[in-house]
Amino acid sequence: MAMRRNLSLTAIYLFLIVAFVIFTFPFFLIIINSFKSNGEILASPFALPEQLNFQQFTDVIEKMNFLVTFRNTFLITTISVIFILIFSAMSAYFIVRNSSKFNKMLFAVMVASMIIPFQSIMIPLIYIYGAKLNLIEQAPIPLLIVLYIGFGSAFSVFLYHGFVKSIPLELEEASLIDGCGSKQTFFRIILPMLTPTSVTIAILNVLWIWNDYLLPSLVLTREEYYTMPIKMKVFNGTYMNNWELLIPAILMTILPLLFAYLFGQRYIIKGVMQGAIK
Repeated sequence: MAMRRNLSLTAIYLFLIVAFVIFTFPFFLIIINSFKSNGEILASPFALPEQLNFQQFTDVIEKMNFLVTFRNTFLITTISVIFILIFSAMSAYFIVRNSSKFNKMLFAVMVASMIIPFQSIMIPLIYIYGAKLNLIEQAPIPLLIVLYIGFGSAFSVFLYHGFVKSIPLELEEASLIDGCGSKQTFFRIILPMLTPTSVTIAILNVLWIWNDYLLPSLVLTREEYYTMPIKMKVFNGTYMNNWELLIPAILMTILPLLFAYLFGQRYIIKGVMQGAIK
């Protein structure tokens, strides 16, 4: 029995090691090729660099107008995620604590909206906001933030809804007895209890918004408003890509996401399980 158990653990560890290598290998390639020239990358993309050359990173910062582009991406992502968290938590709390037929139907519609692909509505959406309302020219960044809030709220409400249902109603009754109003109860008691789910939702939405290319490319038509995924197209040529600048640009784009994920990864599984099962 003990020998069989040891063999099972060995097989599990071997599987985990293989999975780790498979998933981290692309990131390893990005790191080692960030310090190479075009000739070295094309000659042997799997070899280690002959020397560490940081000039590519300097060129990326200059050609991408990195500080402005990073600021645009950071502001759009941060503001969108903050409003998604607040609106989704309040909506889920209201739907759970006011269990009427209308609220149940509203929740069902929100959940059903998650299956609608963005590509099926992007043309009429851009036509309405662009040609009719002219918001793409007048206020592209606020428009993009509003669109992200709309598209990101359905899944967020779904996760919050499951977790709010698990919170005992007696906690809210006790706070009402102590003199708290409904707003104070939500912000002082309910919202802090939603922290694991909030971090999970924040991480998932940060990954989505930061890396998104399609929606910003439709809304942000002027270069001064570009986000980092759009700005990287300056390294793409008609016949050949400038790999020695494109790969460092990719690395500089994903590093903030890596730090954000490492900060909140311990909450992700916990939040998803609590939101989907309870």
